[in-house]
Amino acid sequence: MANALRDKKVLVIGRGSGIARAIALLGRSEGATVLVAGRDQAKLAAAYDQPDITAETVDVTDDESIAALAERVGGLDHVVSTASARARGHLADLQRESMLQSFDTKVIGPTMLAKYFAPQINPGGSFVLFSGVHAFKHNVGYLGVGITNGAVDFLTRWLAVELAPIRVNAVSPGVIDTGAWDAMGEDGKQDYFKHIAAHNPTGRIGTPDDIASAALFAMTNTFMTGMTLKVDGGEPLV
Repeated sequence: MANALRDKKVLVIGRGSGIARAIALLGRSEGATVLVAGRDQAKLAAAYDQPDITAETVDVTDDESIAALAERVGGLDHVVSTASARARGHLADLQRESMLQSFDTKVIGPTMLAKYFAPQINPGGSFVLFSGVHAFKHNVGYLGVGITNGAVDFLTRWLAVELAPIRVNAVSPGVIDTGAWDAMGEDGKQDYFKHIAAHNPTGRIGTPDDIASAALFAMTNTFMTGMTLKVDGGEPLV
């Protein structure tokens, strides 16, 4: 799908690694002008080290920061928010602070992004949000993650109606081989990946490129809105 985003301007919010990076690089390869934004502009710029990818600063939990970014970047075609904070743990271990941070980052943040950026989205443009597999698969230990992702799924449909004809879709990744699992240690991470792959209809773990291609589809399919694309290897089916 060469040049699917030719002459388009895409903002990708998130880290300079993993899924956000894969989306930014794919967008650039498809002809888009790509801006990336996160809390640490200098670190983000160094992570990409690409002269044709511009790094900006934004904190999705701060409305003034979001409004300032919108004013700086002007008109856009697509906004992709991969920002995330995970409230993992059993119910007995969950803390209010981590739950609030999870919702603020992944639900309220994208809502405010829509508020401030919608007026400057070009015709045919879109927002792409990020849910996750635990919105649809109920595992003990993932309550906070699941209800946060479930809220994103609902938010996507509400915004699709509220912002029409701007399209709003979400991508729901399964277990993806990114740095999100590094805290488990290398052996723990690999054991977890093997377990998931063995109980996954596709027989493997997802890659950032798998998710980037779904985000590209969400940006370029102009007859799709209010949908959550489940790119999870069929994990919730078993």
